[in-house]
Parts: sequence; structure tokens; C-alpha cells
Amino acid sequence: MKTVSILIPIYNEEKTILIILEKINEEIKKIPYCEFEIIVINDGSTDNSDNFLRQNPKLYNHYIHNINNSGKGFAIKAGLKKSKNEIILIQDADLEYLPNNYEQLLVPFFAVDADVVYGSRFRTTQYNRVMFFWHYVANNIITMTSNIFSNLNFSDVEVGFKLFKKKLLNEINLQEKSFGFEIELTHKLAKIKPQVKFFEVGISYNARTYSEGKKIGFKDALRAVYCIFKYSF
Repeated sequence: MKTVSILIPIYNEEKTILIILEKINEEIKKIPYCEFEIIVINDGSTDNSDNFLRQNPKLYNHYIHNINNSGKGFAIKAGLKKSKNEIILIQDADLEYLPNNYEQLLVPFFAVDADVVYGSRFRTTQYNRVMFFWHYVANNIITMTSNIFSNLNFSDVEVGFKLFKKKLLNEINLQEKSFGFEIELTHKLAKIKPQVKFFEVGISYNARTYSEGKKIGFKDALRAVYCIFKYSF
């Protein structure tokens, strides 16, 4: 049996946090060959997220509350310190990335002893919400640039679903506090020798608009490109 820590960084997700936690708890019951723990990291939310979480402690195993908003990377690092399990699964708190992807994302760890598994919104037979063309273009530019410098062939390096063996983090020092964490993690894992075994799994994706709460924007894309160069040399 493998053990999995689900890390959920949140910032002002009062509309979705309880829904996603309920969906996670429903899903992990369907995967009896893994033992799960759920770690929620509230990164300085100013809405009712904290109240809702404190009123529903049965939906998670551990709760970390950062007073100040410090970024997704900072929140994930806080969750990693709390985690004791073999595999780390990063789950966003909104409803873009759905827990019904968990079983297929975990398959490579059992079937081929994967070290790292990324979901892919673009290499999939699952359902995906059609969204903004320029987001798609930006994602492709970031992914291709990242692939050039990491010598990997990802189709979706900025995907929210990332799973990895926690022991790999003993070999890298994560620094990024913001969304640049995604690129830093990828490029530092790619440098580990002998070669880390990366896999991609197609996932379903229910994208949000900005009016629905989407937070990542143009400045995050610029930060991603900066991090590609920063962590490649």
C-alpha cells in the first residue's frame, strides 16, 4: 500500500473549499490500495474560508493557517513540512482540477515505479472546458521554453496536478513563493541524477474565468519565463 499526502493551498476560496474537500473524501474512498492524508494550507485568506474550515474539521487531517498571503509556493512548502507520506499530490482548492482524476494519476507509481507524474490538459481523452485562446498560446510558449532548457517533452508544464515522491525533495531546495514554484520544481527535479522518471497522464479540466475566481495572470506568465532561465543555469 502506498501513502499519499494531498496538499491543498487555498486563498479566498470560500465558494469552493468545502465542495472540493467533499469531492476528495468521496474519491479517496474508491481507492482502497492507498492511504491518504489531506492537508489544507490557508494562505492568508480574507474571506470566510478559515471559518468554514474550522467548522468542518472532519473533512481534512491537518490544517495550516498562514496569517499573511505569501503565495502558492510558500503554502505548498508549509504543507510539505507537515506531510509524512511517500507520495505528494498537489490539489488546487477551486473546481478546475477534479479529484476523479486521482486514480489514473496514481497508476504510473504502481505500474512503472514513476518518480513524478504531471497531469496534462492537452494530452487527454477526457472532457475539458474550452477557454481563452491566448491562455492556450501562453501555456504552449511557457511549456516549449521550459522543455528546451529541461530537455523534457511535457505537453503542459503549468498544470495544477503534480505528484511526486517526497524523498526527491531531500535533493532540492525550493525557494519560490509564488506560482513560479511550478517551474522551479520541474527544473530542479530534471537535474537530479540518475534521471528522474517523469510521466504525464491526461486529465479532465473544468477551467474558470476571472469572474469565477481565476487568479493566475500575465505577471505570473512573466514570472514563469523568468524562472525557466533562473533555474536552468
